[in-house]
Amino acid sequence: MTRETDVAPGSGYGAGLRWQVMELLRHARKRWYVYLPVVLIWVMAYVRLCIDPTPRLPLLFNWTASLPYHVAWADYQKRPLARGDFIVFSFAGEAQEAYPGLRQQPFFKQVKGLPGDTVTVRDREVFINGLAMGVAKAQAFDRRPLDPIAATVIPPDHYYVQGTSADSFDSRYRSSGLVRAAQVVATVVPLF
Repeated sequence: MTRETDVAPGSGYGAGLRWQVMELLRHARKRWYVYLPVVLIWVMAYVRLCIDPTPRLPLLFNWTASLPYHVAWADYQKRPLARGDFIVFSFAGEAQEAYPGLRQQPFFKQVKGLPGDTVTVRDREVFINGLAMGVAKAQAFDRRPLDPIAATVIPPDHYYVQGTSADSFDSRYRSSGLVRAAQVVATVVPLF
């Protein structure tokens, strides 16, 4: 035995489905204030993931453990970078060939090396001007091998960037590499 609300007017599966969709739309129209924020969040997520991953708002959220900060304020004014500055940059390293999802994704790191600084590597440990920066891991989370950055002098308009976590994917690795000035989206002030 079925109730009157279980059976849609008309006959057949198509008519019942249309009736359910119409009921859902009536409900959504009455409760628009609940559905509107959900729809906006989904639209913004779609735009961020599929169209333009560049952050546009001044308040940024860091979901990774690469730095100990989770909320930061972005300054989109272009200015010369200094050692110790926190930046957000658009990823353009070699790793985007193996991991296409990284292409143009925003990364939040700290500037550790400036143009003219010398990068050296000994037994996977990376140094900037003789100061130890950290050890490059031998493999990524999916067990693909990771090569450390090659010894070099940082060229003009390039920066060595790094996170504080041992697992941070940063300039220690050849597949991430140095960051060009053109990739820098914003300087960042960590809030907490």
